[in-house]
Amino acid sequence: MRIGIKGQLTQEAGIRAGFIGCGSHSFRNLYPALQFAPVMLVATCDLDLEKATAFAQKFGAQHAYSDHREMLENSEIDAVFICTGYDARGRPLYPDLVIDCLKAGKHVWFEKPPAANSADIQRMQSAASVADRNAMVGFKKMFFPANEKARELMSAAGFGVPHLITLQYPQYIPTVDEFRAYLGGERVPAVMWFLDHLCHPVSLLLFLAGRPRSLYYERSEMGGGVATFTFAAGTVGSLAFTCGASANGGMERTVIVGEKGHHISVENNTCVTLHRTPPIGYGDTPSFYTGTPEQASSVWQPEFSLGQLYNKGLFLLGYQSEINEFARSILEKRKPAKATLEHALQATRIFEAFAQGPGRRIEL
Repeated sequence: MRIGIKGQLTQEAGIRAGFIGCGSHSFRNLYPALQFAPVMLVATCDLDLEKATAFAQKFGAQHAYSDHREMLENSEIDAVFICTGYDARGRPLYPDLVIDCLKAGKHVWFEKPPAANSADIQRMQSAASVADRNAMVGFKKMFFPANEKARELMSAAGFGVPHLITLQYPQYIPTVDEFRAYLGGERVPAVMWFLDHLCHPVSLLLFLAGRPRSLYYERSEMGGGVATFTFAAGTVGSLAFTCGASANGGMERTVIVGEKGHHISVENNTCVTLHRTPPIGYGDTPSFYTGTPEQASSVWQPEFSLGQLYNKGLFLLGYQSEINEFARSILEKRKPAKATLEHALQATRIFEAFAQGPGRRIEL
């Protein structure tokens, strides 16, 4: 017996989970989202046992640990959620933690960025294959309801083949010297921040268009720039790094252009518009208000007056959806539909490609 998404008691099965990491992000966004998915939190773990105990009390876990190995040995859990930070050199801590959990026979969900290099992703892939367990990454942009709606619209027969996808994201691109220092073992905050946040637009691009074939980018002196991606299907993608732009008025924008006179825009991850052109001529149409509702543009945008699930950040920002997908993939004995280790490998290879520097075509 547990509480369902509508607050009702349900006999629906759920997974028993442990959680490694008791920090700000997990407190605000991940632990609260567990209540809306088929997940029963059994144990928490943090290097600070007092903090792990406080999180356990707050979110209903029975056990708290300061050593994840002890949690894996002593708690009867099916899966582990991990949300941690970086080591002293600025590398994500996830690879070794994930592999420990997989070797213990647990399914694993872990936050981004998954790793600092492709080799670590491949180590996790190997461990997941040997253990025959699911490993899923927190690529939340793949689960935003607005982005899922955009993908649904672009896949409809009337939209045609998407030939251009443009993304706007406020991110600084490190210099070649900064990349070189980081790859040489130094802790370089600018590259750590890029590794952390590149996951967002790149995972969205992977979700909409699949794996790119090549990358070319130019960088401004202030750190902004534009990257161009090519895809096997002939689609071209562009990613504008709007470093220095105001956070007011919309930080992100996505536009998908089809071949049949339609395009889709997603404004700041909330407002989705399917733009269609009504049947109007040039110079001989006295009224613009022509055509049927099916021929005009359509807009989807949540309201914020009512206390609905759809207008809560846990849902708008994809947290509930990604946790729900992870839990249900385990219950249904299948692989996750997206945000897989293969997606993590593709995203990490794109990060590594940026380190080669601007002004050249880089094969992916």
